[in-house]
Amino acid sequence: MKQFVKNCLFCAIACLAGIGVFTLSCSAKQTDANTVFAETKKTTAAKSDTGAVKIPKDALSVIESMQIVFRSVSDGVLPAVIELDVTETKKRQANPFEDFPFFFFNQNGGTEEYEQQGLGSGVIVRKNGKTFYVLTNNHVVGSAKDISIKLNDGRTFKGKLVGTDERKDIALVSFESDDSSITVAKLGDSDSVRQGDICFAMGTPLGYYSSVTQGIVSATGRSGNGIGNISDFIQTDAAINQGNSGGPLVNIYGEVIGINTWIASQSGGSQGLGFAIPINNIKKAIDSFISGGKITYGWMGITLIDIEDSYKTELKVKGKNGSLVAQVFIDSPAYKAGVHAGDYIISLNGKPVKSSDQLVREVGDISAGETATFVVLRNGKEITIKAKVEERKDETVSNNSKLWPGFTAVPLTSDIKKQLKLDDKTKGVLVVNIITKSPAAVLSLHNGDVITAVNGKEVKDIIEFFEVISDKSLKNIWFDVLRDGHKISTVKYKL
Repeated sequence: MKQFVKNCLFCAIACLAGIGVFTLSCSAKQTDANTVFAETKKTTAAKSDTGAVKIPKDALSVIESMQIVFRSVSDGVLPAVIELDVTETKKRQANPFEDFPFFFFNQNGGTEEYEQQGLGSGVIVRKNGKTFYVLTNNHVVGSAKDISIKLNDGRTFKGKLVGTDERKDIALVSFESDDSSITVAKLGDSDSVRQGDICFAMGTPLGYYSSVTQGIVSATGRSGNGIGNISDFIQTDAAINQGNSGGPLVNIYGEVIGINTWIASQSGGSQGLGFAIPINNIKKAIDSFISGGKITYGWMGITLIDIEDSYKTELKVKGKNGSLVAQVFIDSPAYKAGVHAGDYIISLNGKPVKSSDQLVREVGDISAGETATFVVLRNGKEITIKAKVEERKDETVSNNSKLWPGFTAVPLTSDIKKQLKLDDKTKGVLVVNIITKSPAAVLSLHNGDVITAVNGKEVKDIIEFFEVISDKSLKNIWFDVLRDGHKISTVKYKL
């Protein structure tokens, strides 16, 4: 017995001292009433009777059923989830003295190319003969020189870029295989997704191949303006990290409801704020990539903004959801159809407009040549306008010289007057967000200017201002402006 006590004492000292490897067991060899083993004995009894804690069978069966669902979803979808290894060619400033430890002057050695490796995820969404199509993010493969596709079973294939789109941050990659049994994921209906739904994020986070995390849908309809994306987003607390980009967000039925794209994080890692592009925003793009290698967007020729309640009150649209037409491209489909700057769009093709982002997406999804029906509020009255949509072209939308009036007009509320230290009797509109090379820029308007008159006629409010500048019978327009306490007039602009 004394030897037994000595052995146990030595073991305890060794454990506390942090000895990493030793052969003496810390458990007693002899069995008595005080000895407990961690091993689980095999038994045919119900798990609720033999588990670490006693759980009521009914309650345990619910959790076990959920676990079966989780396993089934993982087993069913992961074979369609792939890893993308990409090589990009980058350029950097060449340094002819990079091998010297010190140098004290600038040298311009031109630029040099170098290769950078990247990692992302994707999901197989289409099969056409021997060709399989993988959906991912543009920021994963958009500028890739070489693409390698690794399947869930470890097989690798050479990938080919089919098409990319920066506005939605999506891309399609293909690979060839004779294996017709390769799994193709099923696409779900992201419009049916609701806050609180259980979901799974799949992919290769931080290089950990074929991973699954689980959470819920935290929110839907999140804006992508902050990252330059026209999509709305599904927000989830399922862990999403670097490498998850392009992987699928999946519902409990094993259907892809989104493509994981970005995270909001203060640390660079997951903080429970992950965002996925809704799959319904992408379905049409898959066909466009396959048929033409790009997405073709519809274009109306208007710029849109969301406005606050004080602006809505001045515009006589208080309590209404919609989007304000801030500017119109001259000779665009909207211009020809009679859409005016200052119109408040509340409906497109019978569907209510909730925000500018939504309207941009839905106009973009209309094919060129189709007619779109808008309902707008103008001076508080509903007007229905039909316009034939054109194809969006970069050279057209970047031609600011035709963007009328070339700035955003803001009503002079009492709060703004106080901020600008204006007299309460001052009437007009505030000039903000002047567009380069637009008519407003040519007229030398400044941000912060207050337009008090158009063509010598005083404008009392924002509605009157929009009405005057949208009058197509006018040949020329000039503005009387209040700037830093000075009254000036612009030159005439020929319409």
